[in-house]
Formats: sequence, structure tokens, C-alpha cells
Amino acid sequence: MKNSNLFSRVPDTVISLVNYFNENGINCYPVGGAVRDILLGREVNEWDLAVSCNPEKVMMLHPDSFPSGLKHGTVSIFWMGEKFEITSFRKEYDYKDCRRPGKVEFGVSLIDDLSRRDFTINAIALDINKHVIIDPFGGRGDLKKKIIRCVGKPVERFAEDGLRPFRAVRFSSVLGFSINKSALAAIKELPPSIRKVSVERIKDELMKMIAGSMRPSRGIEVLRKTNLLQFVLPELIDCLGVEQNRWHKKDVYQHSLKTMDNLPSKKPLLRFTGLIHDIAKPFCKGGEGPDYTFYGHEKVGIDIVNSIMRRLKFSKNECNYTCQLVKNHMVNYSSEWKDGAIRRFIAKAGLDLVPDIIELQRADILARGTHVKSSLKNLEDFRTRLELVSRRSSVLTVKDLKIDGDDVMKKLKIGSGPLVGNILSSLLEKVMDDPELNTRHNLLLLLVNYQFYTSTRKKT
Repeated sequence: MKNSNLFSRVPDTVISLVNYFNENGINCYPVGGAVRDILLGREVNEWDLAVSCNPEKVMMLHPDSFPSGLKHGTVSIFWMGEKFEITSFRKEYDYKDCRRPGKVEFGVSLIDDLSRRDFTINAIALDINKHVIIDPFGGRGDLKKKIIRCVGKPVERFAEDGLRPFRAVRFSSVLGFSINKSALAAIKELPPSIRKVSVERIKDELMKMIAGSMRPSRGIEVLRKTNLLQFVLPELIDCLGVEQNRWHKKDVYQHSLKTMDNLPSKKPLLRFTGLIHDIAKPFCKGGEGPDYTFYGHEKVGIDIVNSIMRRLKFSKNECNYTCQLVKNHMVNYSSEWKDGAIRRFIAKAGLDLVPDIIELQRADILARGTHVKSSLKNLEDFRTRLELVSRRSSVLTVKDLKIDGDDVMKKLKIGSGPLVGNILSSLLEKVMDDPELNTRHNLLLLLVNYQFYTSTRKKT
């Protein structure tokens, strides 16, 4: 099958590298995700190449190459300033750990190599010189039909690598495709291989899915309906069917999915936060009917969110980010707030996180389905106040005070300890209400004020 227009979109660096191998007697083909995406008209960021020689020959031919998976035939090279993964044609056998093959055979044909791949849409290669698309398993047809179909028998493909069911759901969500019946049935059988997949790999698939340009809620729903969600976010399943009050049209589960969809794909961690921002509501539900309450769910949610993120191996910074957003997603702002209250909110939430907190609240409001217009107006007023106050304020933390702990100890003739921190915090409280107090002269005067000092001391 020829398609000159398609091949014109292959970068010169790829063509040059393919020709380099060909000139040295080695057949070389772009394969996998890059081919899939170029056929779909999507942007291609990484090009993987398959070659007819063994990996050792690739390394001999290109001295700057280095092994990135030598046992399984993969070598990385830099060509014209770009990194490429070069993998030798291979067949794989004996998947004992449900991830890596126990035996790898090189020296096979391109068709044999394509036959070991997970889905037909990923088992397509390009013959650059002949302008031919090599598609032995009908991947192009499945792209047109928007179907995720396994190469060969789904049960066998999923048994080889327990991550493949999650990849099927991810591709389905990101591309807007459906999973064909036989593959879907095999996923629902929950092959034992799934239980052997590391949580890091599952988390990576989840975040790639959430980062997709399509609605990620589609993928979460497929995970739930195929029973895969229990391996990722069992806490989210508990939110299904939990009715809310007059401020919401949907249950907690559907509301959470909608909140996630309302957030930008370029911020996948913010989207993930939107998905779990109300995760504690089932444990905080009180009242009846339209008067249901969920008092304190944002505070209870911090512990649950922290547990989820540690289990999924998120970094400490990612965990802190999400917990801080969950903690501050319920702000009952009113126009009666004074500037001091605005400053305290900024100081508590963190100036850098304020834009994402506002973005999360906006997505949350849109997902409620009721009282949207008035709530959005109030949020916009809050955002405007935050911007104005933050531009005018130079004091949001103790570090912004014009004196420090050494000044406190010297002036009051006290030693280091919790009292010093409490005194500085009390000074900050006063400055929050009156920023003009933040001069060295004024703060030292406050320090020697007997009533201020004794009231601070009583707090310790």
C-alpha cells in the first residue's frame, strides 16, 4: 500500500538514520507508536526503529550507542542530535514474571517481530525507501474503525504482560477508540498477570491516560467496568452512588470524573487531584436528602489522598502538591473578607499554588450542575482580590518580616526555642492586618510591648 503524502511527514533525521543502516546492509523500519500516530495525523515526538541485525552489531556500527535493554535487543543511539531506540527483530517466549520474556530469539523476520506486539495499531511498520506501509495484522483498518484489537489471541497477549490491559484502556481513552469484544472479555476475566504488575507501571499508564486530550473520564469508566479500577483507585469505587445535596446533580463518583474532565490536559497532576478531591465524602456524609452535609471532608481527605499517593509511588513533592490543593478546595469566600484574611489564605495555601487552587475550584463548580453562575462570579471576585492583594503584599510568611529570630532573642534576652517562633508568628498576624507595621523599628517596638509579649507567652 503506497502513500507518498504520508511519507513526506517522516522527519529527515529518521530518513537519514534508516538510510545509514540500509547502506550498511541492515534492513531498518520505523515501527510502533510513531507509525500509529503519523497515520492518525497526530504529532510524533519519538521514533522507534526495528533492525534486522542483532544489538551487538548496532553497537559496533555506531560507537556512540549504548545499551538500554541489550538482553531484549534494544540499543539507544544519538543521531543528528536526537535520541533513537533501535530494537532488533525478535520473537519472545516464556513470560514467567508476566512482564519480561524468559527467552528472546533474534534473527527473525520483520513480520515475526510485529507479531509479538500488543495491539494491531502498534504492529505497523514503514518501508521508507519503497514508500510502503507494512501492515500484516490489519492495524490500518482498526485505526479507521477506531478499535483497539490485540495481535493474535487477547488472553495470550495479556498473559504475557499484565500491563497490557491497562494500556488497552489508556489507548482507548486517549485516542477515543473502543476496545473490541474479545479483548474486552479477556480484560474482564482479570488474568493473574495483572496482579504481578508493579504499581509504578500502573501509575504511569494512569497518568498518561489522564494527560490525554480526550475526556479522561472515559478511561476511568472503562477501568471501573472492567474491574481494573480496584487495582488503581479502589477508594474511588466507594464514591459510586453516594448522593449529594442540592448543590450537586451527580453522585460523588460522577462529580469527581466531571471535575477531572474540566481541568486542562497539560496539567495531569491537577487533573488527578480533581479526580480525588472529594475522595473522603463517603466517610463524612451526614444529614438527609437535599440537606446532606460533608463537613470536614477536605481535612479527612488529606490523609486518604496521602495514603493513595504513597501507594502509587508519587514523589513527595507531588503528594504535597495534591494534599495542599485538596485541603484548600473548599473556600467560603465572601466580599466581607478583609485584606488580612486574603493574605492569610495566600500564606496558608502558598502563593505558587493559588492559581491551581482557583482552577480546581472552578472545575469543581462547573461539575456541580447547579448554582453555577453565582458561584463562578463569587470565585472570579475571589481571584481578583487574590491578585490585587498579592501584588500589594510583600509579607506573607515569617521570612518576610523585617526582623528574625536572632532579633527576638537579643531584644527579649531569651534563648532559642518554640517561644521565638510563636512570637514571630504573632508579629506576622499583626502585619497581615496592617502591612505598614513591617519595619524594623515598628516590630522592635512591638517586641518590647508588655501586653504583646505576655499574650504571646501565654500561647506557649
